[in-house]
Amino acid sequence: MSEKKAVVKTQLSKLRKELRDMHAAVTEEQIMPNPAEVKNAMTKMEELLELIEPKKNKSKSKAKKKT
Repeated sequence: MSEKKAVVKTQLSKLRKELRDMHAAVTEEQIMPNPAEVKNAMTKMEELLELIEPKKNKSKSKAKKKT
């Protein structure tokens, strides 16, 4: 397994646990997640996408900045 794949797999596992915890809080305890936690999870996902597909995300982020 390549080093990049191992890093992505580890980060995805951690992110998945965080999202499961947020989901449990919403469904079981009926507590909305902290907006900072949601933003943090989104940032982590974007970083993973950048790691996997660096060229595609750079062009998308440039397109977003232009609009």
